[in-house]
Amino acid sequence: MGKCKIYTGGGDKGHTSLVGGKRVSKTDLRVEAYGCIDELNANLGLLLANIHEQQNPCRELKDQLVWIENKLFCIGCALATPADCKCPVTIQQDCNATIEGYIDAIDLQLPALNSFVLPGGTVAAAQAGVARSVCRRAEREILRLNSVEPVDSAILVFMNRLSDYLFVLSRLLNVVTGTPELFWNK
Repeated sequence: MGKCKIYTGGGDKGHTSLVGGKRVSKTDLRVEAYGCIDELNANLGLLLANIHEQQNPCRELKDQLVWIENKLFCIGCALATPADCKCPVTIQQDCNATIEGYIDAIDLQLPALNSFVLPGGTVAAAQAGVARSVCRRAEREILRLNSVEPVDSAILVFMNRLSDYLFVLSRLLNVVTGTPELFWNK
């Protein structure tokens, strides 16, 4: 059996297939939403690489990020599935409890906040800030889709929690390396 080609030419005129085969414009709300999820996942991959390069990489944080990447792949699949098709994967409500547990555990390791934190510090912390902003954009795209076609509420909650996770993670990545946080100067 021969190897399949990576390109098909099917999207050359600006259309792509959703789960189930329905063809839509590459500017369709669904495509925009799962495209942001793909971009977020790529940023998380870069964040993982940067954490690996950091002097004291934490296996637990890496495991958390890989878990999140897998959940985002499920979300992307769900967003690529039109309402009239059955999605092969779902996000369970317990995923939101898991990510809230991650946030709480990280937050216990952080100093109290008295000001807004600016993105920056270590490369990994700054990359977590980029991922957080991409996550917020993905959340907005999903909400835009939800205004036209219902999106599973567990996905909406997960995306909101994920941006909170990435915020506390960025702070932690500075704290564990002794890198001073940057605070907003009014």
